[in-house]
Amino acid sequence: MALLPATVDLPSRLVSPTIRRLPNGLTVIAEQMPLEVVNLSLWLRVGSAVESDAINGMAHFLEHMIFKGTQQLQCGEFERRVEDRGAFTNAATSQDYTKYYVTTAPQDFAALAPLQIQMVMAPRLSDDDFERERPVILEEIRRADDNPRRRTHARTMALVFDQLPYRRPVLGPTTVVERLTAQQMREFHATWYQPQNMTAVAVGNLPVETLIATVAEGFDQAMAQRGAAAATDSIERFKPLVPGDAEPPFETSRRLEHTDSALTQARLVLTWRVPGVANLEDTYGLDILASVLGRGLTSRLVRDLREDRKLVTSIGCSNMTLAQQGVFMVSAQLPAENLASVEQAIAEHIHTVTQQPVSQAELRRVQTQVANRFIFANETPSDRAGLYGYYHTLTGHIADGLNYPVYIQQLGTEDVLEAAQRHLSGDVYGVLALRPGL
Repeated sequence: MALLPATVDLPSRLVSPTIRRLPNGLTVIAEQMPLEVVNLSLWLRVGSAVESDAINGMAHFLEHMIFKGTQQLQCGEFERRVEDRGAFTNAATSQDYTKYYVTTAPQDFAALAPLQIQMVMAPRLSDDDFERERPVILEEIRRADDNPRRRTHARTMALVFDQLPYRRPVLGPTTVVERLTAQQMREFHATWYQPQNMTAVAVGNLPVETLIATVAEGFDQAMAQRGAAAATDSIERFKPLVPGDAEPPFETSRRLEHTDSALTQARLVLTWRVPGVANLEDTYGLDILASVLGRGLTSRLVRDLREDRKLVTSIGCSNMTLAQQGVFMVSAQLPAENLASVEQAIAEHIHTVTQQPVSQAELRRVQTQVANRFIFANETPSDRAGLYGYYHTLTGHIADGLNYPVYIQQLGTEDVLEAAQRHLSGDVYGVLALRPGL
């Protein structure tokens, strides 16, 4: 069915933000909200997916190094000023984006926002700081490798993807991070950390023009301090065989089994390759199916396999929507002797949703949940800035996020059935089975 275009009117319950493209290429999104707080989030469509295998982990390493100071700010000075004003700052790196944010009182925004922008756009990135931080990154990788949940996720992504960079960890492998150099990082920063690659989102209780002016002046100052740093064509980056292409659905089932001595119960993950943000309209029906199958006590898998048959201790379903492709995933924790029967039961549930429409009651339940979660998750400036930044960074249109509940409301049971038939199969899928070991 035809969905509303991205330019559709924004929901009336939300104050429409101002979106402005500055001469330097930066997109600024600003909105005044009547809460005594302001959030500034700086978003870049730069994550581990842009890296080549040879520099896998660079985006995350750089996120750490951003906080090591600038030529004007010593290491730790920015965090000290933030804490002195009762504000807070943090950052995150994913496969598809990196974001930095500071949340502060309105009266402190003009003092702290330019400092955050300076940290991100004109970091010192010295050789000494780089070498001091490398052991911290390596320890983070070691802890991730020691975490059963993160190991399971890493093995799942490696099973699902053959070509796309989502097969690799965001943190990178130890063997690669040990060889990275500060000069590579400086080139990576100069290449990707450009205003035209960024979205700055400022939401809180200041006039929109004040928010925009503060951000614009902060970028002008930071770029002047940055000096002659320039992008380079020499930086290694991921090059898909056909840019933007997704990998095809599995033609035959693939299976990966491990014994994991850290586990006390087995883990089972069933996966399907599905559309991602690049084909956003194709993801909504799968979102509904994920809720019908495995979100909440009344979902089919939870009710059948945990509550009624007690074959699993936990089970859930998700539709992971990455920029180039997605993964539809059913994950369970269970006694090892139940692995075969639970896999068969999940496959039967998938077969059912490809043959019979979900009920109207199930569809209404999910549509109500989506509408209410959307309201509850966008009550603060930080929530709103996250919504705007994520969708503008990945799709170029914040209306894709604001109208998500509308898109879900538009779908009928036949639309959901069509999505299941196009993208899921009870016969062909990926299987990761992890058994506890001695």
